[in-house]
Amino acid sequence: MCLVLVVWRMHAQYPCLVAANRDEFHARPTARAEWWPDHPEILAGRDLEAGGTWLGVTRTGRFAALTNYRDPERRRAAAGGAATPSRGALVTSVLESGASVAQSLSYLREVGANYNGFNLIFSDGERLGIYESVRGTGRELGPGIYGLSNHLLDTPWPKVQIAKNRLQAALLGLTDTAPLLELLRDDRPASDALLPQTGVSLEWERLLSSAFVRAPDYGTRCSTIIRIEREGRAYFDEWSWDSIGADIGRISLQFDLR
Repeated sequence: MCLVLVVWRMHAQYPCLVAANRDEFHARPTARAEWWPDHPEILAGRDLEAGGTWLGVTRTGRFAALTNYRDPERRRAAAGGAATPSRGALVTSVLESGASVAQSLSYLREVGANYNGFNLIFSDGERLGIYESVRGTGRELGPGIYGLSNHLLDTPWPKVQIAKNRLQAALLGLTDTAPLLELLRDDRPASDALLPQTGVSLEWERLLSSAFVRAPDYGTRCSTIIRIEREGRAYFDEWSWDSIGADIGRISLQFDLR
């Protein structure tokens, strides 16, 4: 997941709104979003290689979304040949725990150092929190519009700033998912002068600088929009994309929160 936008307690109809893109290698096996048979409270896609997920929501209105922290120098090799634990398992853990934001932050502080760098933005249905493993800490967030890519929360990368500005404008007359999907599908790269330097090549910095990433081997695999109404109804829409960015399927579900 390489771009997550969250509108928290800033919209009259939708006190919680999430719009996100998951970027991944196209060869990595993935299951589309569904209610998980083994965790029936969780609605999410699934990484079939490691078993976790990058974003999910529950029947009680909890959600969690994870991004990797991009810095090749920080990436740790597994010790003694043991597998490095999957960061996607943290999303599942937070979703199924029933813990408050404060309790989840305490848990993440205990286990976060065991994983390669990540950020996890999540809600217990009442509060919103962010944990940034590079800092080793987290905090509760107040009302606002937040943007998260592969650095710290609201780092002013072009893709984050542009998407947040477009999101704020879209909220003024939001009636459906169209303007949200449009900003998630923005594949215009940033100019070289505005590119961050995260330890990857210039070619990759250019490729990863747009909200929607399009390349033969790696790119945006799906776009997800979650809307939770004040009255307690949730809407989950997800589009899947192939290696040329073409639509290969949509899932649209609605449910009342418990």
